[in-house]
Amino acid sequence: MTESDTPSGYRPEFEAALRLFARVSEAMHLRGLPRPVLVGGAAAEFWSASAVSTGDFDLCTPVQPELEDEMQRLGFVRPSGRGRFLKGWIHPELQLGFEIVADVPMDGNVDAAHIRLVQPIGETALFRVIAVEDLIADRMGQYASGTAPDRIGQAQILLALHPDADLAYLERRIREESGGDFGVQDIHPGP
Repeated sequence: MTESDTPSGYRPEFEAALRLFARVSEAMHLRGLPRPVLVGGAAAEFWSASAVSTGDFDLCTPVQPELEDEMQRLGFVRPSGRGRFLKGWIHPELQLGFEIVADVPMDGNVDAAHIRLVQPIGETALFRVIAVEDLIADRMGQYASGTAPDRIGQAQILLALHPDADLAYLERRIREESGGDFGVQDIHPGP
């Protein structure tokens, strides 16, 4: 499935990073390799049109060395020096870091049919991102852990921006991610 062009309204640096990510993704596809999947805060910023903002792009891929090769070809470098984040990548023209966080999104709990293929405005390249329902479930799982109390607010924003979300799938995914402690009713005011 290809989503229509991404909505406008993103902060300029995020939009530039999305375009670069799409080019990396397209390069992987042209090599016959799976496109990486955008998850985490960058997915939240994508689905919220920058109402929720992030400082990095979290990516999932089962072919990390090949993805890192493509990132280097497009100008990404590993930051170096004291006090620098050493696990990820940066592009000299962007103020956002890129990090490969897993082989598959959300420990493989994401229904592959819910991973979206998206084309940024002005690009011919495509990238993959987890569905808004899985992202909301992720935010609720982090909230349920007690380590990220702000994530329930992000989940509420995301659901408010996507009233057409598949609520049955969302209910199941929130229950899975929160250990059964939360459901859609905890972030949705009801019919």
